Amino acid sequence: MGMRAIVEDAWLLALGNANAVLLRQGRDLALIDAGFPGHEKVVLDAIAELGLRPSDLRHLVFTHGHPDHIGSAAAIVRATGARTYMHAADVALAETGGPFRPMSPAPGVVKGIAYRLFWRPRESMPPFEIDQTIADGETLPIVGGLRAVHLPGHCAGQVALVWRGGRLLAGGDVFMNMMGLGDPIGFEDEAEGRRSQRRLADLDFGAVAFGHGPAVTEDAVARVRRAAARR
Repeated sequence: MGMRAIVEDAWLLALGNANAVLLRQGRDLALIDAGFPGHEKVVLDAIAELGLRPSDLRHLVFTHGHPDHIGSAAAIVRATGARTYMHAADVALAETGGPFRPMSPAPGVVKGIAYRLFWRPRESMPPFEIDQTIADGETLPIVGGLRAVHLPGHCAGQVALVWRGGRLLAGGDVFMNMMGLGDPIGFEDEAEGRRSQRRLADLDFGAVAFGHGPAVTEDAVARVRRAAARR
């Protein structure tokens, strides 16, 4: 199943072992993140399921520039003509397609195994242009409003995106929701990542979707605050 409702007008799409979030405002669509390469059909099928056209996907916004979040972006842009947005710190990753900055595994045996299995910093992705950079605190006036909160540590250019004043938060890889909320598989800067986890926990939102695992729709703030407190 490639498309699951999160809240009204928002869906979680599985683009490989990574999530994207599709948002709708009338006939306008925005996609947050683009998963692994070769999964653009999931996005196009979801658009068709909503009774819309590829050209209705007007915006492609990224939480950060890691391979599992930009992999299908070039193909999606070609198919839809969507405008692209990313924090300035990660623009070079998108526009060159790699290599990617070094990252160290998060603490714990499971995270270490996942890091070795999935982190491929030398692997290249199809490059694409970023049309607009986004900064901490900036609100993009699209699909009801997307406010960016800069949360580096896992990745220097990582942002969370707060939709419609907190109805939904797309949290990138600040946490992941695999076997419960926990760390991402690695950090570029762990101390900075911990600060970002605490900052995320101070935000208000009704539901949260991270880059890996199911969305959290019940007691989302409380669960994120408990996860941040354990770190």
